[in-house]
Amino acid sequence: METPYYIVYEERLLRNIATVTSVARDAGVEIIMAFKANALWKTFPLFRREVIGFTASSLNEMRLGNDELGVLAHSYCPAYTPLTIRQYLEGSSHITFNSVSQWQRFRADVEAFNRSGEHRVSPGLRVNPQCSVIETDIYNPALPGSRFGVTAGQLAEVAPGELDGIEGFHFHQLCESSSYDLEKVLTAFEEQFGRWLPRLKWVNMGGGHLMTREGYDRDHLVRLLRAFRERHPHLRVILEPGSAWTWRTGDLICSVVDVVENQGVKTAIIDGSFACHMPDCLEMPYRPAITEALPDGDERGTAYRMGGNSCLSGDFVGDWRFGHPLKIGDRLTFEDMNHYTTVKTNMFNGISHPAIILQRTDGSTELLRRFTYDDYRNRMD
Repeated sequence: METPYYIVYEERLLRNIATVTSVARDAGVEIIMAFKANALWKTFPLFRREVIGFTASSLNEMRLGNDELGVLAHSYCPAYTPLTIRQYLEGSSHITFNSVSQWQRFRADVEAFNRSGEHRVSPGLRVNPQCSVIETDIYNPALPGSRFGVTAGQLAEVAPGELDGIEGFHFHQLCESSSYDLEKVLTAFEEQFGRWLPRLKWVNMGGGHLMTREGYDRDHLVRLLRAFRERHPHLRVILEPGSAWTWRTGDLICSVVDVVENQGVKTAIIDGSFACHMPDCLEMPYRPAITEALPDGDERGTAYRMGGNSCLSGDFVGDWRFGHPLKIGDRLTFEDMNHYTTVKTNMFNGISHPAIILQRTDGSTELLRRFTYDDYRNRMD
C-alpha cells in the first residue's frame, strides 16, 4: 500500500467498545461517543451493535449521527442562532445551552417544538464548576475567563422562574483524565450546584474519561458513579468521552523520502505532515511514539528529527533514536493516530491526504477511502 495511510484496527475498536459499554452497565449510566474525536462513519456499524448514542457540537456532526447511527443527538453548541436552532431541535433528543441568555433567547423555540408532537427535546444548561484538572491550557475549559458554562455565582443571580424548563446540567472539565480527576470535579460540582440538582432529570458529565487507557482505574470510576447515583437517584447520568472509544486503535504509516542535516541535526523528511495529518502533535504539543524507534532513554543508535513534507517551517517534531541509519524508503509507524487525528486533518499546501484502511479481525484489509486531487479542488468549489 502506498504511503501515507491511516490504518484502523477493528479488533482494537471492538475491545474498546466492550470496555466502555461494560463500565456503563456496571455503573448504571449511559456512555455515548463524541464525534469531535472520531467521525469515521464507515466504522459506525461496530458501534451500532451496542446501540451507542452520540454527542454533537455542529449540525454536520448531528446529521452524521442521525444518518449513520440512526439515533438522535445530545447536542451542545457554544451559541445557537435563529438559523440553526430549529435544525438542532429536529435532530436532537437533548440540547444543552452554554449560557442563561442563550436559554432565554431560544426557550420559546424549544417549548414550541415540544408542543409540535414531532419528538420531545430535553433542554439543559452547561455549568462550570471552575475545577481545573487539565495541564494543557488549550484544552482546559476551567481557566479564568472561560467562555464555557455558567458558574454557580452567576446562576445564583438568575431571577426566579428564568430556569424553569431546564431539565439537566452539563459540565465538561476533563481531557484524557483519570477517575480521580473526575472525583475532584464531582466534589466541586456538588458543592457548588447541589441546591439545583433536585429539580433536574439528568446530569451530563462530559468527556475526557480515558477509561480505555492502560492503568485507568475503572473499578474506582464505577464506584464513583454508583455513589453519585445513590446520592441522586432521580438523576439519569450521561458521560460522553471521545478518545476512550478509539484510544490506540489506529496508526499513521509514512515513508522516509529524504534525510537532511543542518548544524548537526539530522532530519528524516516523511511523506506525511504533522501540520496536515497529525495536527495535535503541534497544537498540544506532544511527541508520538514511533514503533520502529528505540525506546525512550535508549542512547544507542542515531537521533533524528521528523520533518513533515509541507512548506511550514514548524512542520517537524523530534527527536527519536533509531538503531540503524534511516534511509529513503524506510517505513515508520506513528502510533495512536485515530482519535482526534482523522477528524482534525487538513489539506494545507495541497498535501496529499492519507488513505484510510480498516484491518478486520481476520487480518484482511479494506480500503475505506482514497483521496484525490478532486477532494482538494472541490473544497474551494
